[in-house]
Amino acid sequence: MAEKTPEPGRSTPEGSEEPRAPEEAPSREETAARSRRIDPMAILWTFGKCLTALLPVYLAGYYRVSTSLVVFGLMVYSGWKHTREAKEARLKAAMQCLGEAQESCSASVAKRDLPAWVSFPDVEKVEWLNKVIQQAWPYIGQYLEKLLTESIAPSLKASSSHLQTLSFTKVDFGDKPMKVVGVKAHTENEKGQILLDVYISYVGNVEINVEVKRYFCKAGVKGIQLHGMMRVILEPLIGNVPIVGAVTMFFIRRPKLEINWTGLTNLLDIPGLDVMSDTKIMDAIASFLVLPNRLTVPLVPDLHVAQLRCPLPRGVVRIHLLEAENLAAKDNYVKGVMAGMSDPYALIRVGPQSFKSRHHDNTSSPKWAEMYEVIVHEVPGQELEVEVYDKDPDKDDFLGRTKMDLGVVKKARVIDEWFTLKDTDTGRVHLKLEWLTLQDNTERLNQVLKRNESVLSKSTDPPSAAILAVYLDKAEALPMKKGKKDPSPMVQLSVRDVTRESRTCWDTVNPQWEDAFTFFIQDPNKQDIDIQVKDNDRVQSLGSLSIPLSRLLSCPQLSLNEWFNLDQSGPGSRIHINTVLRVLWMDEHAVTSSLLSSGPGSAAKRGASLPKHTSPDPSFATEGVLRIHLLEGQDLVPKDNLMGGIVKGKSDPYVTINVGGSTFKSHVIKENLNPTWNEMYEVVMTDLPGQDVSLEVLDKDMDMKDDFMGRLKIKLSDIIKAQHIDEWFTLNDVKRGRIHLTLEWLPRVTQADKLQQVLHYQAKSSYLNKAVPAAAVLFVYLEAAHDLPFKKSGKEPKVGAELVVGGTSYKTTVCDRTNSPQWNEAFHFLVRDPMKQQLIVKLSHCWDFSLGSVVIPVKELLSQPDLLLDQWLNLDGASPESQVLLRAQLKILCPKVAESFREHSETPALPKTSIRESKPETESIQKSSEPLVPVTITSSVTAPEKKESRKVPEAPKAPEAPKAPEAPKPTQAPEVISQADVRPQHTSPDPSFSSEGVLRIHLLEAENLIAKDNLMGGMVKGKSDPYVKISVEGTTFKSHVIKENLNPTWNEMYELVLASKPSSEVNVELFDKDMDKDDFLGRFRVSLSEVMQAQCIDQWFTLNDVKHGRLHLVLEWVPTVTQPDELQQALQLQSIQSYQNKASPSAALLFVLVERAHALPMVKGGKEPKAGAELVLGGTSYKTKVCDRSTSPQWGEAFHFLLHDPNEDTLIIKLSSAWDQPLGSLVLPTRELLSKPELLLDQWQSLDGASPESQILLRAQLKILASKMDKRVEKPTVKPTEKPIEKPIEKPIEKPIEKPVEKPIEKPVQKPAEKPAGADTSMGGRSETRPAPSQEIKQETKPTPRLNELVAFTVPVAVKLPEEPHRVPAADISHDPSLGAKDSSKAPHSATVGGASKEPITTTESASKGNNEQKQLDKPAEHSHEELQPPAPVKPPAAEEKRETTSSAHSLPQHSSPDASFGSQGVLRIHLLEAQNLVAMDSLMGGMVKGKSDPYVKISVGGTTFKSHVIKENLNPTWNEMYEMILSPDPNLEVKFELYDKDIDSDDFLGRLKTKLGDIIRSQYTDEWFTLSDVKHGRLHLVLEWVPAVTQPDKLQQVLQMQNAQSYQNKTSPSAALLTILIERAHALPLKKSGKEPKAGAELVLGATSYKTKVCDRSTSPQWHEAFSFLVHDPSKDMLVIKLSSGWDQPMGSLVLPMKELLSQPDLLLDRWLSLDGALPESQILLRAQLKVLNSKMASLMALGAGPVLSNKQAATTGQIKVSLSHQRKLAVVVHGCRSLVSSSKEGLDTYVSLILLPDKNKATKRKTAVKKKDLEPEFNERFEFDLSVDDARQRVLSVCLKHSSSFMSRDKDVIGQVQIDLAQIDLLSGVTQWFDLKEENN
Repeated sequence: MAEKTPEPGRSTPEGSEEPRAPEEAPSREETAARSRRIDPMAILWTFGKCLTALLPVYLAGYYRVSTSLVVFGLMVYSGWKHTREAKEARLKAAMQCLGEAQESCSASVAKRDLPAWVSFPDVEKVEWLNKVIQQAWPYIGQYLEKLLTESIAPSLKASSSHLQTLSFTKVDFGDKPMKVVGVKAHTENEKGQILLDVYISYVGNVEINVEVKRYFCKAGVKGIQLHGMMRVILEPLIGNVPIVGAVTMFFIRRPKLEINWTGLTNLLDIPGLDVMSDTKIMDAIASFLVLPNRLTVPLVPDLHVAQLRCPLPRGVVRIHLLEAENLAAKDNYVKGVMAGMSDPYALIRVGPQSFKSRHHDNTSSPKWAEMYEVIVHEVPGQELEVEVYDKDPDKDDFLGRTKMDLGVVKKARVIDEWFTLKDTDTGRVHLKLEWLTLQDNTERLNQVLKRNESVLSKSTDPPSAAILAVYLDKAEALPMKKGKKDPSPMVQLSVRDVTRESRTCWDTVNPQWEDAFTFFIQDPNKQDIDIQVKDNDRVQSLGSLSIPLSRLLSCPQLSLNEWFNLDQSGPGSRIHINTVLRVLWMDEHAVTSSLLSSGPGSAAKRGASLPKHTSPDPSFATEGVLRIHLLEGQDLVPKDNLMGGIVKGKSDPYVTINVGGSTFKSHVIKENLNPTWNEMYEVVMTDLPGQDVSLEVLDKDMDMKDDFMGRLKIKLSDIIKAQHIDEWFTLNDVKRGRIHLTLEWLPRVTQADKLQQVLHYQAKSSYLNKAVPAAAVLFVYLEAAHDLPFKKSGKEPKVGAELVVGGTSYKTTVCDRTNSPQWNEAFHFLVRDPMKQQLIVKLSHCWDFSLGSVVIPVKELLSQPDLLLDQWLNLDGASPESQVLLRAQLKILCPKVAESFREHSETPALPKTSIRESKPETESIQKSSEPLVPVTITSSVTAPEKKESRKVPEAPKAPEAPKAPEAPKPTQAPEVISQADVRPQHTSPDPSFSSEGVLRIHLLEAENLIAKDNLMGGMVKGKSDPYVKISVEGTTFKSHVIKENLNPTWNEMYELVLASKPSSEVNVELFDKDMDKDDFLGRFRVSLSEVMQAQCIDQWFTLNDVKHGRLHLVLEWVPTVTQPDELQQALQLQSIQSYQNKASPSAALLFVLVERAHALPMVKGGKEPKAGAELVLGGTSYKTKVCDRSTSPQWGEAFHFLLHDPNEDTLIIKLSSAWDQPLGSLVLPTRELLSKPELLLDQWQSLDGASPESQILLRAQLKILASKMDKRVEKPTVKPTEKPIEKPIEKPIEKPIEKPVEKPIEKPVQKPAEKPAGADTSMGGRSETRPAPSQEIKQETKPTPRLNELVAFTVPVAVKLPEEPHRVPAADISHDPSLGAKDSSKAPHSATVGGASKEPITTTESASKGNNEQKQLDKPAEHSHEELQPPAPVKPPAAEEKRETTSSAHSLPQHSSPDASFGSQGVLRIHLLEAQNLVAMDSLMGGMVKGKSDPYVKISVGGTTFKSHVIKENLNPTWNEMYEMILSPDPNLEVKFELYDKDIDSDDFLGRLKTKLGDIIRSQYTDEWFTLSDVKHGRLHLVLEWVPAVTQPDKLQQVLQMQNAQSYQNKTSPSAALLTILIERAHALPLKKSGKEPKAGAELVLGATSYKTKVCDRSTSPQWHEAFSFLVHDPSKDMLVIKLSSGWDQPMGSLVLPMKELLSQPDLLLDRWLSLDGALPESQILLRAQLKVLNSKMASLMALGAGPVLSNKQAATTGQIKVSLSHQRKLAVVVHGCRSLVSSSKEGLDTYVSLILLPDKNKATKRKTAVKKKDLEPEFNERFEFDLSVDDARQRVLSVCLKHSSSFMSRDKDVIGQVQIDLAQIDLLSGVTQWFDLKEENN
């Protein structure tokens, strides 16, 4: 029975494997229980069964029955029983496994909330369909039961008199429904049809019992398994309902079927019969459901079902089974002692078609040279299966198999390859596959016949020239049988010796067969088709017909569809047949041209005939760009009605726009009849007449279909004619409503000077859908490529090209095999910024093997005439002569608005349209009658600068106001705007982002609880062991248990982040802890809305549902503020409060929106990553979804974290591909947010560990938890007392300084209830800060903003407070590197001492405070460490404490005081290369036979020792190892090398050498051979280098290149730099938990190296003054970590110092105080870090292509070998003999020659000669052939190796010598015979 083998990458259907249930041994308890149940009746019953079992044996002996019969019967019974039990076990295990899998899947899905529509690349899930089938399965079972009992049972009873008493006693289809494992939809199919592959798995507990009462016979089925892949074809597709004309279903391969029989049918489980029965049933299924049979269900009337049921084949594949090699040897002799060969033959299968080749005796490399032809009905889907077997008398042995999808053959036309056999260790088969297309004319018939004469094949069937498809439809008026009975006609169709039979139509003279047959035709001119209509007995003829196939050659399309009169039949007897002939054609010219394209002279010929320019179609680059600006709507129809239409509602309108095949959909405006969208769309389209812009307005509904609100159509020709339309359009098909649109057909110019003007307009435009207007359109015409590289296999590639600009990509078609493909395809791209974007053209073979690429920056086109590039371009990553011919035309899009924008850049022009007044809505943010123009009002706040190496784009800056001091001139704006990035500069969060709050629950105590634990049966009253459960919105907290207490005190605190849902409740329940079931002690509920309203509730709550008891609880809805000065109070609360559950109140709440990433690196396979992000903060972590493959993924997911100390916590974001391959990370200390305006960070951030341009866009909002507990001095009382009266503490609000706008905007103060929607939210997501009403601060009045102002806001407008001078915290200056020298007069000033902010200074003070402060502002602040600066000369505050702080800061040294020897150490690099002529210490036979040695080297420098690895049996070893050490430059230090021979007992001495470190330092670099002393002979090759250390960072790249170029046997890598660290002292370390001062020690870690300082005496300001050195391998990645602790057990803080920060320091030196993480804010450490690049001379030599050379690679000659090389259709190698061989044995050597073709080092390329015994000049004279073309051979290297066939006692090496012959240097066509020198093998 054919089984479906799962395809690679495709999931196996459930139940396809048969798990076997393990047999479990009974436990001791079960055995004991059984022994206790034994009784006398059971013993008698067992004895009776034994007698019954022995009775047949006794009777057999008594009647002298042959013992063999008895044994045979027992064997049959045992086999049946074993098979029966095994099948039941498998079925039971499969059903159990299926049930467990369903339960686990449902549980895991429910737990992870995995959506059911998750799709996979190949096969998609259809869980919704399985749920439908599961719910409908009982009703399907009822239908099938009714079908069996009411239809099938009566028909069976009527079919035979013996079955008249048949009945179905039980019909149960079980509760296990059929499952659809997956569905694969094909896209590369013919038009007008839909192809689906449905994977079906059915493991059912069906039970059907049948009884024939007349014969007391019972039978049935209990359990069925069916697995397979069914193809479903929906065709034809029609324009009317139901869209699909018919459904065709069939299995491409036989499904897997297993049936469990019951009753009398148990006999079918007997071994042999079970396979036969299942096969018969499978044959019945295959007769109408397995290809080529199809089941077609028409869905519409008058459909030609015959064409669907029996379509023409897709094609014919001609299979040439040529040969095989290296097959496994299966024939062994003498029980495996003697290995033999095999007698191989091949089985070839394509669907139901199978062929068997001849077998060859006793060979592992058979040559069949046979040809077969198969008909292909479906591609993709049908597979070619080739299995090789070893012919044996009993059972043939399996030798391997291979498979191939015939869809690959269809694309490639011809495949001639070796296929490696699978499921075996060795062997491969050579196949040539040809795809023959079906031609419906005879133009090429004669050519095909001539070609077939030249096809050679050892098979009996000659090649076919055509195929004949016969559709046998029906017959009429057939003659009656004898006795005037109706015949049962069937038809026999014969072509030559091939005969096919139709099915039988019973008892009719007008049969309808509807069968299809296919025949191979060798010559249509000479063959006929014979048709015989016979009765079912095949004896009586009912008529005959013969049709010459030559008749079809003259018919249209070689088809004949008509009625034929039957000969030798009745007078009116006729038969209807449709015959179709198709000629089999293979385009030999295309195949030959592709094969000959790699010829030696073809490249030159093609190069001479290459066109210099492209020849595009005249319509190339004629498309235009339509820009649609959807502004607003007015007076729309309300669709959402309330109370059945009594109350008029509103609508949730959105717009869909269809134009040029593209559809755009706007966002939904909730409950608004005058919506404002402000969205922009662009589409590239032709200007052909007849095109329209269709617009529809719809009302979004949740439950039903969206309501229609109007439509309109605008002709594209009108837009092109007017160029620019800005007006209101009245909606059609509705009562009222109109839409405001701006439609523009953008002029396209080829003038580069227009670009700056367009970019200026682009930067000023802002839209709600984040769209950026395109600045240009790029047209690309890709014509051809030339001289592309071959594949690794030597074949020509199937080339496809992918064109990428930004996030848009297109793919060309994949050409047939050629290295000079032609596409002639055109594409277009919208370009946002031609100055930054680039066109990337990637060429690859079938999209997986790269063939080269070319990168064209779009800005290069700006310098070309007419912005046009048309030429051949060289490809990167390919051969030097590889080129691609393309035409790139750039056209600037110059809208009219940009022209007016240039003239009025400050006051934009307004469209002159007459707009009628209408009544505005209260929810509308402005009057809809006002004109709308997208104008951006930018803020004066600029984003912080980034490092130049990161190239992070900044938001475009608007021109400064003329009143502001040192404002940039307006002429500078275009320069800044030209650098604008097309990506969104800020995130677009959901309105609900950062709206959650924190509920803090303080569980204090309880009183007068009920006693539940009674003693002595309740006579003595006990107590309770109470605990509390608190549940809030699915989250449950459980307190600890208080033992035996009715007035317990818990003092525990819990926190929970919640959305502001007033409907939620806090459920509190008390229980008494018991051993069995906990007793209930009471409950109560508190509405969350009450907590939110009261902010804080501190009271006793009476317990419900119990007699008495109450609970003291504090519930607080903690307000969140964005004022960093509130943080200190929150941190003080942490130090004051302590709780029994060790909880600590959170100080802040961090909201993070991870929106998208950009330019992520590719994964290892060259594919785009499946990016996911993991966010970690403390012990909390979240994961985003995993995006589809993209380097610019988008998530748009928000998360929140509770922070205990924002000064110490750090947010880490790790990006990876599918959670396994890292893509980069971002470390964001939350303290950086404290210096941001409104504690908000919203910008692109560069990623560490990724490419320089990799970035992530995120929004981090920090909110301080301003708890009322902070305001109260005392904690909540434990005992119930009166609540203290709380008074709100009012504080003045400090506003950040913002530069004034050019024109002041007056805005009236609005009440919160009257605040317009969206007025407090800007485009960037920031909200305006408004003063509290109680403060009564006067504000500058501003008018109500218009739409063009509201939609363009990116930051809030500054509010002027005249009563108070503007203040800003000093931290804002220290963290704002954007404040340069020019802006210093405008920026607020402050001084920092020890990282702490001083009193803010008002802006009314003088801007110039001295040169020190000016330099402080000019220098960008370090983002990772706070620098201790001397106090600035500012006005001293009145507080005396600040004077003391300043004085203490002056007492600390600003820099370290290193020793004079600091940084004087250097690096000694030792390169141990090789040795020669060492002493042989291993002797044999008491020294009579000289052996070799196993040498290794010991290197000693000072107290450091290195040891090399051991080289076995070699006197000329090669180590190639490298060692490094840091040393002080002591000239007298001795460097010692000693060589030893490794032995089992004591190692033998092989020599030594010594040198002074001073000599090495003087020479700097030494590469020489050193003679070994204290031995007779031997020398050692060393490279000794004292590596100079420099402070020039530009030398680093050269050193890193040497790391990549060098590789050593000991896996070491040369260091790139030397880091010297001086740990001087620390300051203000925290006290220990006990309140004592710490005993501070510091641990320094870099990579795998770590050092520890001494432990100081108790002090918060310890001093170490210790220096350490580290070897750094990559300064751009390595990090130094310094951990401070008290006595190495209690952490005191840490510092992370990335090495890349030192690269930006002057002289690579960092010497200052640095703040500690995880300590107090004032805790600091003073250190000096000096980085020096190791400027190795070897790096310079490597850059020049020089460097140390291994002499042992030119090994000594060990003899010569004579070889002949030639090529005549195959590569021929003749091994003649050897001479002058070297051997330590006097008797000679047992030699043979091994040949290997490199680089294909496998068994197929290996040959070897026979062994020549004891001969130092052996002669082989053996010839070997390799099936390679000349070109393939010239790409190979022939490795000739002379080996010694030694025994295990011999000390001689296996390899005597070898030579590698580069065949590219050999004249193979003429032939070469010469002697080659044999070299020793290199280790």
